[in-house]
Order: sequence, then C-alpha cells, then structure tokens
Amino acid sequence: MNALPCTIYVSFAGAALALLAGARSAQLARIVALVTALTAFGLALWAGAHFTPTNSLQTLVDAPWIAELGVRYHLAADGISMTLMVLTGLAATVGVLFSWNIEERVGEFFALYLALIGGVFGVFLSADAFVFFVFYEIAIVPKYFLIANWGSTNREYGAMKLVLYSFAGSALVMAGLLWAYAASGGSSFALSDLALAATQFTRFEQLGMFALVFTGFAVLAGMFPFHTWAPTGHVAAPTAASMLLAGVVMKLGAYGCLRVAMATFPTGLAYFAPVIAWLAIIGIVYAGLIALVQEDFKFVIGYSSVSHMGFVLLGLAAANSVAVSGAVLQMFSHGIIAGLLFAVVGRMVYERTHTRKLADLRAMPLHKLLPFAAVVFVIAGLASMGMPGFSGFPAELTILVGTWKTKPLWALVAATGVLIAAAFTLRAIQVSFFGKTDATPASAPAHGHGAHAHEFPPITWAEKAGAILLIAAMVYLGLNPDALLDWIRPALESPLFRAALTGGAS
Repeated sequence: MNALPCTIYVSFAGAALALLAGARSAQLARIVALVTALTAFGLALWAGAHFTPTNSLQTLVDAPWIAELGVRYHLAADGISMTLMVLTGLAATVGVLFSWNIEERVGEFFALYLALIGGVFGVFLSADAFVFFVFYEIAIVPKYFLIANWGSTNREYGAMKLVLYSFAGSALVMAGLLWAYAASGGSSFALSDLALAATQFTRFEQLGMFALVFTGFAVLAGMFPFHTWAPTGHVAAPTAASMLLAGVVMKLGAYGCLRVAMATFPTGLAYFAPVIAWLAIIGIVYAGLIALVQEDFKFVIGYSSVSHMGFVLLGLAAANSVAVSGAVLQMFSHGIIAGLLFAVVGRMVYERTHTRKLADLRAMPLHKLLPFAAVVFVIAGLASMGMPGFSGFPAELTILVGTWKTKPLWALVAATGVLIAAAFTLRAIQVSFFGKTDATPASAPAHGHGAHAHEFPPITWAEKAGAILLIAAMVYLGLNPDALLDWIRPALESPLFRAALTGGAS
C-alpha cells in the first residue's frame, strides 16, 4: 500500500526525465517513458498484491499543507481507488507502447503524457477535496497540448472543446466544494470531514451542492447532454491520448461523482437519482444509435465509449451496493476495452491506411492485409458487446441486476443498449475488416503517401505486446471478476457510502 504514493512521484519524475532525454535522443525518451510507466504499473500491482480490503480509506500519507485553510496532503486508498490505480498503470504502459511511432518532439510528448498520468494517480489517492481538485486540474491541462500538438482531424478545435468543457465542469465542482467548505465552518477540506459536516446542512444546501459537484464531474464522465466533447476529442487526439481519454480520464469524472458528490451529499443523490438515471439511459441509447450510423471508424468508437459510460452512471444512480460495484467494475472493464479499440483503429489501421472512412476500409480486405489487427478488433468488439468470458459481461450484468433491484424499468430500457452495442460493433467489424472478402491486396485502393495496400507495414512488437496485455486483462477479469469485486465490495460498506447506498433512489 505504501508503494501507491510513489506512482505519483515516479510519473512526475519520469515526465521531467523524458523531457531532458528527448533533447538528446527520441529513442531514449521512449525508453524513459516505458520504464516509468512499467515502474508505476508494477508499484500498483505490488500494492494490490499486499492490499487487505477494508470498509474504510487506509491512510498512506497525511501531512499539513496550507494550515490557514485546513488543507492537508492526505493520500489514502480503498478497494475502489486500488482498482483504478491498477487500471491507470496498465493503460499508461500500453499507451506508451502504442506511442512508439511518435517522431516529432518525442520528449515533450512523453513529458506531457506522464504528467497527465501522475495527475490521474493523484486524483485516485486524494482524501482531501483541495488536493483532489489540484490533481484533477493537473490531469486536464496536458490533454490540451497532447491533442493540439500531436492530434489529427480538427485537433485544435477538439482540444479546445475538450478543455473548455473540462474547465466548465471544474468550475462547478469548485463552486460546490467551496460552498460546502464555507458552510462547514471553513476548518477542513478532508472528504470525511465535509461528509460529516454535510449531515448538518439544510436540504437546500445538500441539493445545491450535490447538483454543482455531480454535474461538474459528470461532464468529464461523458453524461448526456454534456457528452459532445468526448467523440470530438477522441477523434482529434493521437492514439495514446484517445486511449487515456476513454480508458482513464473519463473515469476521473465517474470517480468524482462517486467519491465526492455521492459520498458527501447523499440527500442530493436521493433527490436527483431519477434524473441522473434517465440521462444515463438516454446516453446509452442515443450514443449507441449515433454510433450505428457513423461513417468515420473512430467516431464509431467515440460514441460507443459514451454509450458504455452511460452504464457506469446508471449504476451510480441506482445507488445500491450491487449496482455501484458493477459501475466500478465497468470503469475498469471499459478502460481496457475502449483502450484496445482505439489502439486498433487509431494506430494499427489509420496509421497504415491513412483513412478512417468505413467506405474506404470496406474496399480493403483488412482481414487479409492486417490479420492481427482484425483478430484483436474482433476480440475487443466481442468484449465491448458484453460477451461471456470477457470483462464487459460481468460488469454490465452486475449493473443491470443491481439496477433491477432498485428500478426494473430503468434496467429494461437500459438493456436495449446492449442490443444496440451488438449492432454497431458487428457493423464496424463487418465493414472495416470483412467488407470485400473477394478483394485482393493489389486491388485495394492506395491512400496517404501513395503506398499501396499490400505495402502496409507489419504490426510492430510494441503494438502486439500492448494488445496482448489488454486482452489478457479483459479475459482474466471476465473469468474471475471477483478479483476486483473482492476489493470493491468492502469499500462500499464504508460509513462514507452508507447513507448514499441506502437512500439513493428509494
């Protein structure tokens, strides 16, 4: 457990080293980034192997920071944060492998990448609202520069839109937290202290604070109708940034909804849960239908990501331990599945074919030209559809069963999203990889720099290693979901969540 804070420090130190190394050698910067990510991942795994689940946050570091404001550098972990720390370490490592082809300003790219990762680790460990917010902002800023400088389609627009939405959400969160801090007497930003003080708040204060904080975090989680930044940002971002956006950064929003808004203001959750649930269900169905008619391969995955995050928000709104444990499991599952889908589309396919249009890809027998990519996408697609044996199955099933316990109608309507996901995933597999099964490599159209289809570079060792890591994780979790649920369930028995999970949507 004590290794967990080191993930933050290692990531920021690696960012500085990657920047320095990039001035000497691009390859050295790549190696520094890979070693840093592997070290952080190893620390998270080591901490997980020695983690004893309890029903409380286990303090890792607690030191005074800004005494006048009652701010403490307080880091702590429970089974929920432990789950997301492992996810972040895995996503960071695989993201570096899929960024091995970055050629421009390599040191700067990996410095920003690792700084973003350090901020994410910090959020998942923060037990003080002020520290939480600082790390949250640190994680947002590098996203703009990664997309604006190394992105592709409409990258400046996509980067600006993402950051404006993120900062607008942050402003709401800050307003809600400052309101709670002032109403509590202004002596502490500790999440546990704010939750205790909130029991004395008026109903109006609880509802207002919850609405501000939950909405602010839900923007980053991609909740309908604040989701529009997500597909645009995913498409504009370089592959590794897309993987981090969908795999980890959107989880920051969902985690904030759970850890801060729900745990601190349970009365607000009880009042707004039906609204949140229906917005989540609309997001599941609407984004799924939009994905079904997209002609840009990356937009398909971008909208599917919004749809799957709707299940997370639905699980939170259902507000019982089964549904919420499924929501946390879905955070992990979606993180690895979406990461792999973006890796195939952005790196394996687009970097070689120079097109994301399904009409163009339909003319290429990609299952013959890029068989490894085809197999990986089919596996990731099956996992995304919720097929048994993969992580998406226990995650979405647990959410739906838990939601059924609270509101059967919500579960019934949301379940249509599973059918829609199967439809847009099968369409994407068929059109992009098996569109013209009678075509030959020589007949496929040429794109980009005049390269013919049969000249596609082979899948690299780094791409294969990254894909195998993610597939292994989604199969392992699909066959053994208790590996994470045994961490998550005790955390939800915490006094911090007790009020939220007993009065949520009654």
